[in-house]
Amino acid sequence: MFIKELSLNDYNTFVENNIIGNFYQSINYAMLKAEDGYDYEFIGLFENNKILAAALILFKKIGNHYYGYSPRGFLIDYSNVYLLESFTQLIKDYYKKKNFAFIKINPEIAISKLNKKTLNFEYNENYNIINNLTRCGYKKLKNNMNFESLLPRINAIVDLENLTIEKLGKNTRNKVKKGIRKGLTLEKVGASKINIIYNFLNNIKSFNKNKFYFDNFYNVFNKSNNIDYFVVKVDYKKYLINSQKYYNYELQINNYLNRKIINNNTSNIINSKMQSDKALLAYKNDIAEASKYINTNEETYVAAAMVIKYENRIAIKISGYDNYLKRYPSNYFLYYSILNYYKNDYKYADLNGVTGDFSVNNPYHGLNRFKMSFNPEIYEYIGEFDLIINEQQYNHLLKNGSLAKEFNK
Repeated sequence: MFIKELSLNDYNTFVENNIIGNFYQSINYAMLKAEDGYDYEFIGLFENNKILAAALILFKKIGNHYYGYSPRGFLIDYSNVYLLESFTQLIKDYYKKKNFAFIKINPEIAISKLNKKTLNFEYNENYNIINNLTRCGYKKLKNNMNFESLLPRINAIVDLENLTIEKLGKNTRNKVKKGIRKGLTLEKVGASKINIIYNFLNNIKSFNKNKFYFDNFYNVFNKSNNIDYFVVKVDYKKYLINSQKYYNYELQINNYLNRKIINNNTSNIINSKMQSDKALLAYKNDIAEASKYINTNEETYVAAAMVIKYENRIAIKISGYDNYLKRYPSNYFLYYSILNYYKNDYKYADLNGVTGDFSVNNPYHGLNRFKMSFNPEIYEYIGEFDLIINEQQYNHLLKNGSLAKEFNK
């Protein structure tokens, strides 16, 4: 066995046919990370001219040394201990000559799935891969509970082939239907509206990217048609038509309750009448709002998202909505509309990370609850590992704070 650099074509073919291949290991992602100051190369493990394993290695200088990063890990059968040991030793020999201290990996290997009734993770045989890696010299890093690692450790995956609105939670169904009633529409947009998307996403406290990040993402992934940008806007004509229809329907109910309450003023009838009065007022306000903007040609955007497409799945990489327009259930409408948009062409949708703490006291409880409302399966991945290539250099970087400075940005 031996390691050598792969051509772009050979690497791309291997990734596309590998069971754990994903867009983080794609040539496009390597090009994107080059904008963040990384160099990169594609390597393969060969035996008898056959590629047995491959990896994208991003690398950057840290102090007087280099570190490598293989996003979502090497493309290898981690359960094959002999293959893993051979590849690891060759990797260490190969990159020690290049003055590397370590290579970080975070494989997309699901070691457990959340039991949504008990909110406990149930582990599978992939858990044994942790032992395989540690025996080969990989250092298991502490499992993050929230979003401290480079990529999420716990992800929500929706089965698009079986997606129906009836399978969503009642609250989510109501919010999606409310969004439709209020005239919300999903629009796929191109580079000309990246500013709109950036303005939404830049309001996210944890998001620290500038506009060039979106420009680069779009320019790199759009060449291979692997990216879509979406916005949600208010169609005031639909909004007005729907509001008038619902108002007229509710008015009939209200008149019926008015007649009934004369002869039968029970608490149930009175409560129904009060709820109907509230609904009429809400629909009346909706009519007034829609009427105000329908002739202004003003475009009101309420949410946006960036979606990456790769092989048989899509990933909602990042999304945002207008906090000042919460009367529109824009985030629920956005996610459901995106899932529905892709359901006939892709098998799975990655909603990106959730946290491992499902308690109500978790500051990310709202995020967890929102994503789980789309009835995904919640998978825990194996986590982050550092393959230590030069232990002395690695320990020096650890002790002088260089690693914390680099990865806790």
